[in-house]
This record gives sequence, C-alpha cells and structure tokens, in this order.
Amino acid sequence: MPAQHSPVATGPARTGTVVMGIETSCDETGVGLVRDGELLGEALSTSMDQHARYGGVVPEIAARAHVQALVPCVRSALASAGLRPADIGAIAVTAGPGLATALHVGVAAAKAYATALGVPLYGVHHLAGHLAADLVDGEALPDPLIALIVSGGHTSLLRVGDLARDPIVHLGDTLDDAAGECFDKVARVLGLPYPGGPAVDREAVGHDRTALAFPRPLTGRTDAAYTFSFSGLKTAVARWAESHPDTTIPPGDVIASFQEAVVDVLTAKAIRACRDHGIDDLLVVGGVAANSRLRELAAQRCADAGIRLRIPARRRCTDNGVMIASLGDLLVRSGAAPSAPDLAAMPGAFLDRAQLGVPEPALHAA
Repeated sequence: MPAQHSPVATGPARTGTVVMGIETSCDETGVGLVRDGELLGEALSTSMDQHARYGGVVPEIAARAHVQALVPCVRSALASAGLRPADIGAIAVTAGPGLATALHVGVAAAKAYATALGVPLYGVHHLAGHLAADLVDGEALPDPLIALIVSGGHTSLLRVGDLARDPIVHLGDTLDDAAGECFDKVARVLGLPYPGGPAVDREAVGHDRTALAFPRPLTGRTDAAYTFSFSGLKTAVARWAESHPDTTIPPGDVIASFQEAVVDVLTAKAIRACRDHGIDDLLVVGGVAANSRLRELAAQRCADAGIRLRIPARRRCTDNGVMIASLGDLLVRSGAAPSAPDLAAMPGAFLDRAQLGVPEPALHAA
C-alpha cells in the first residue's frame, strides 16, 4: 500500500515556527533555518566553477547541480542547527525570478518537503529575499526606506514600506544591462576571469580610478532621475580597449576607472532618491553590494547627506538560503497566508510584493 502523505498546510504558520528557506534561482543552492529572526543553521553549495569555462551560467548545468546538492544542503543545515526534519514548521522557497530550470528544482523540492511534513509553503520573490538578507544579523528594516538592488540580472531603485505587507514601489530600473552583467561583460573584454564582479573588484584595488573619464550614463539634467543604463558604458570601455592596444595606462587603472563609473552612477541616483522622497534610510543589496568601492562610496556619500546606510555583510550579498528563510520568517510573523498549493516557478516574476503565489482572497485582504 503506498505511503500516505499529509497535504500542504493551508493555514498560516504560528510565531515561533522554524522556517526552512530554499534558494535555487541561479548557480547557488542555499538552505537556511530561521526562527523568530534568529539564524539556526545554513548550508550553501555553488556550481560556479562548472560555469566558469563557458563564461556564464549554463541553465542545464545549474539545474543538475541543484538536484545533486539540495538534499545534502538540507541535511547539512539541519545538522548545523541540531534539528530534525520534524522540527520544521514552514517552508519558504524562491519561486522567481531566475533560471526556469533552476527554479523548478527548488519549487518542486519545497512542495515535496511541505507535503511530507504537512507544513505551510511560502513562495517568495528572490529580490525581496535580498531585501531581507541581513535581518538575522541586524535590526528590523526601517519603514519606509529606499532600496538599491544591484545584481547580475537586476538594478533597481525601490521605495519599501512594510516588506511583509506593503506593495513595493519601483522608482527606477535598468533599461538594458544590469550592473553585475556590465561587470561580467567588461571583465571579459579586459581579459579578466568569470565571474567579472569579484575580478574587477580585486584588480581595481590600489589603482587610479580617475585615469580615464568613462561616461556616466543617464546622469544629465534631462535624463530620468532613477533609471539606469549600462550598455553604453560597456561599449565605451570595449571601444577604448580596441582603439588603444598599445596603451601605457596600467590595466588596473582602466579597470578602476570603469568600476568608478558604475558605482558613481549607482550611489548618486540612490542618494537623490532618498533626498527627493524625504527618506533618511538607504538599503543596498544584491551581489554587486559586495563590491568594496561601492560600499566605500555609498558610506561616504550617505554620511555627507545625513542618510543612514545599511548593507548586508558580504556573505549575505550573494544568493543564499538564509535570506529566503529570513523573508519566510518575516511572513510567518506577520500572519501571512501560505502560498497556493499549486505554486509554480515564475522565471520572470516582477517585484511588487515579497510573496509569490498568494491565493486571490488573501491578496485582496492584504
């Protein structure tokens, strides 16, 4: 006779619940365990080395790596917390956006765990997870705040209220390449390894960031105040490199000058958004938030403007399961209804709320 499994719970989880977060949107397999804002355990596996030879993430390779790593990561996270599967009271999972093949692995696993354990399931937006990344390391998020998300696939300025309950307002987004994508492409042009962001950060240290005046896109008086565009900057660097094959300018100076152009635009627009909206708190998140020059310039400009800056620790900037568990824990403590049992992967999900797959009645009630 086949084994009988409990259905996914349809009622909200109780405060004091251990929330397991699962992250598989790209090339990191992350699992985190959080209860009432306290980190209990975590595990992380990356397939980045498998993608490096191709100069970018290969979706099929990422998905296969998630299949191989997910259950071991769950076991490792539970062991680090001294917990058993039966101690898990809710599951949170990245339902989108991301690579379709990778998201399917995480969502399917999360539904399987939720069904086997008879606990509620919370589908969450990957970028909202980044906004919650350091809740286990710091205080509650200010309400409201301006958030700058900078990653390989996204560059956005947002107005954020209560992350668990309120709609998220987009002030501006990128028109083309995201900041992290620009780092990767320029790194390839300049002969640096993949991933480009960390390589650019390393090579720029100690070099002259004023050596070359690369353009600052969309910073003119008539340009959209909060909109980003990095494709033209990428092209400008590529054309400069092509037309100066015998340059005597040190490569590190070229790299530092390019990096400065990116972080100058990011921080200037973020500070302007804070001033224009009368908000004194800025949150900078996403993989590019690990960049040392971005952190330095943001801190300097925020101090000059009297703005409180919050940036997660570097280990929390890149994709991880803790940020998803933290967001799930926040939803649980807010009394949010679980996501619908037919939750599906949403590769192109737009960020307007933290939770995805919310049943219609619950959404209207919010």
